[in-house]
Order: sequence, then structure tokens, then C-alpha cells
Amino acid sequence: MKKVLVFGGFGFLGFYLVKELLRRGYSVTVADIQENPELMQDVEYINCDISNASDVSFVFESKNFDIVYNLAGFANLDQAIKFPLRTIELNVVGNMYVLEECLKHNIKKFVYASSAYAMSNKGSFYGISKLASEKLIEEYHKRYNLPFIILRYGSVYSERAYKNNYIYNLVKEAVLDKKIEHKGDGNEIREYIHAADAAKLSVDVIEADELENLHVILTGTERMKRIELFHMINEILNGAVEINCNDSGYQNHYKFTPYSFEASVSRKLVSNPHIDMGQGLLECVRAVHKNES
Repeated sequence: MKKVLVFGGFGFLGFYLVKELLRRGYSVTVADIQENPELMQDVEYINCDISNASDVSFVFESKNFDIVYNLAGFANLDQAIKFPLRTIELNVVGNMYVLEECLKHNIKKFVYASSAYAMSNKGSFYGISKLASEKLIEEYHKRYNLPFIILRYGSVYSERAYKNNYIYNLVKEAVLDKKIEHKGDGNEIREYIHAADAAKLSVDVIEADELENLHVILTGTERMKRIELFHMINEILNGAVEINCNDSGYQNHYKFTPYSFEASVSRKLVSNPHIDMGQGLLECVRAVHKNES
């Protein structure tokens, strides 16, 4: 029975991942800042703030793990924009604490929950934090041969009430307030995937050796415009929902694809007149003689 450690295992996606791991017979330890009564009896739970190096170290001292998942940190783009410093502390520095412990304890496989926003110029601090962590993981593999799998999740949803479960909160608004307020124009395209399906794929990857040291995209199979989703909800609720797309501010979210190319352009300035290279080296030699005499 392989021992799996899941940081953020009681979060939105983490809940489904832990259930799937248990279903397949893995021994699961959850490190999280919150408890979950539904799973507490089936897993070993350790309270852990991923931004605290001592907390992370203590988790790894509890037992020998084979596989480590990191789903912890900020998963909400809008919250990340409000709290950029905390975003970097959790999503980048916290992830590095985990990586360091993975090296010390010879973890066989590290799985990181990234996002499609890692390759988008629309993701603001959230996307930046995910891309930075991806690059760090790649470097840890290159320098220290730490096996990894990076999972780029798309639009995950489920029927559970979580702050970052967009569709649940959308349906809740429609049911309770009989309206849907959307700040975009409604033509944004998403490929939704249920959290249970995303969890199954997230466990499949650790059982497939050919996916080791790769980036894996996990999204749904049906492309859908936001407005189509809104009309689908409205139809299920017998046409009782008022839909408003006011296009008042959706600039931080991608519209058709999360992938974008934005090359950084630099300008070269040359000092003229300037100190000749030979003259500069001669001055260095003189300084050495002066300082060492």
C-alpha cells in the first residue's frame, strides 16, 4: 500500500482527490489548515500552514511517504489579485518548502496542482505564482532529479459548496435570487470538468509511468460559452432566471483560451562616450595592487 501525502486535501478539489485515492487503496495523509468531518476517520490528518517551514517539515517527519500532492494555496484568481504577497507566500514559497522536504525524504513522485492560467497573461498574480512554481519544479528535477507531474487544471466544478466553486455559486445565485449577474459579455469559452472526473485523472497520472516529468492538462471535453451555461441553468429552473451580462469588468480572466504569448521587449542603451574595456581592466589591476599592498 503506497503512502500518499496531500497538501490541501480538504479543499475543493482535494476532497475528491482524497476520496479517489482511498477508493483505490492508497494510505492517505492530509496536511491542511482546516478539518473535514467527512474524511477525518479515513485519513491521517495533520494541521499545517504551507507558508510555515516548520509546519511542512513536521508533516514529513510523521511517516515515510511515497507520493506527495500539493493542492494547497490560493486557488481563487480574484482573491490572489487582492492579496499578491500572500499569494506568493502560499503558492511559491510554500511550494518550495514542500519541494525541499521532498528532496530530504526521497519522495518518489511529486504532483503539483497548477492551472491553465500559468501560461496566460490574464492570470495576474495567480497565474504568475503558478508559472513560477512550475519553473521551480522543473529546476528541482533538472538539478536534483526529483520526479514530478504538473497538472494544469481548467474549469473544475461540483455540487459542493466552496468559495472557489464557480458553477455551484452561480446556481446558488440563480436558485435563491432568480438572477445571474455576469461581468463579461457571455461569449467567454470554457471546458468544464467535474471535480470527481478531475480527481480520477489526477490519480491516473501517478499510475502511468509515461507521464512522469510532464505537464498534463486536465479539462472537460465540451467547449461551452458562458451564456450557454447561463441559459442551461435557466432552462433547468423553468425560465425563472434573469440573465445580465453587463461586460463591466472581466479583464483578469481569459476569453477564448488561457494560452497567450507576450514577449518582453527590451531596449539597449549604450553610453557614449564610454570607458574602454582595456582601460576598465587596467583600472581594476591598479585597484588590486592598491588594495592588496
